[in-house]
Amino acid sequence: MTQAEKTDLRREAGQRTRDSLQAAALELISQRGQDGLTLREITERAGANVAAVSYHFGSLKALCDSAIEHALERYLDAQMEAIDSLGPTATLTEVATAFAGPMMRALAAGGQDLAVMRTVARVGIEPPQGWERLTAKFDKSRRDALRVLKPNIPGVDEQELIFRTRCAAGMLNWLALAPIGAELAKMPAEQIERQLVPVVAGAFRGDGDAGR
Repeated sequence: MTQAEKTDLRREAGQRTRDSLQAAALELISQRGQDGLTLREITERAGANVAAVSYHFGSLKALCDSAIEHALERYLDAQMEAIDSLGPTATLTEVATAFAGPMMRALAAGGQDLAVMRTVARVGIEPPQGWERLTAKFDKSRRDALRVLKPNIPGVDEQELIFRTRCAAGMLNWLALAPIGAELAKMPAEQIERQLVPVVAGAFRGDGDAGR
């Protein structure tokens, strides 16, 4: 085995350890939050040693922040992928379905998927400082939503549409955490969509254009 091959193997092993630590941290955070969470709990869950946390992340807080950020990024990517797939003639209902898709799938799946989404929702409501790296992704998500909303809601200026989009996103975050979200999670996926999509579409539409 060449030195380059050995280096590649070490790099791959390091990445596996890093991914395992992130996944273990997010799983524990989603179950009970960060308060009282210890390095030992995370490393035992990940099958790693405590030194690996210092090596890959620097501290317990940095590991937790990285895990939550990774979950939030996955959520944004899934939402943008769904919206990007919409054509210029997409209806408001189709836009709302794409926008709410990741949350609806988590509500339907329950378990760990919903627990992770609840963690993401808490971050969406109270975003921590120092997450400027995701600013560009938030901006793109907003632009993507505007692209498909404008044809459906003519006459509404861009700032108003941005406000409505942020309200819709905040509502989805709240649903993940509120008792009504737990009620939705007991429903079949089709019923969740039937209940939630019109509400999201209404948030986009506002008081006008009720017939769309």
